[in-house]
Amino acid sequence: MMHAQLDNAARQQLAVTAVEAKTRKDLTWQQIADAAGLSVAFVTAAILGQHALPEKSAEAVAELLGLDDDAVTLLRSIPTRGSIEGGIPTDPTIYRFYEMIQVYGTTLKALIHEQFGDGIISAINFKLDVKKIADPEGGERAVITLDGKYLPTKPF
Repeated sequence: MMHAQLDNAARQQLAVTAVEAKTRKDLTWQQIADAAGLSVAFVTAAILGQHALPEKSAEAVAELLGLDDDAVTLLRSIPTRGSIEGGIPTDPTIYRFYEMIQVYGTTLKALIHEQFGDGIISAINFKLDVKKIADPEGGERAVITLDGKYLPTKPF
């Protein structure tokens, strides 16, 4: 049976414990996702407290990281989502995404509404992918794909 969390403190502590285990065992997020049988983005988000894992995936993650049965229960519980407390993020990487939305948010909204009509892009029926590619001008570039289902506004 799925259970929902009302307070995310336990889930936040589990995230700390899991990341410490990941570091100690010198694992990558991809290796953990492979054990879970799900995408690297989804499993990473789940371990960091943003998604619930299916039972078998939670058990596989816990086994790989050396976590106990209570951790399995927490990994399976529906979290209180939202990881940025206090408004504007201060972590430089997360802040860049905030900055991108500040600059391009209205553009994305205008283009989505022009192409699809009035509605939203789901963050529930959603896929995320991050790839590193070579920059022809030197260095590397990040290609981030946000793939969400369009949900039209329904008058009632």
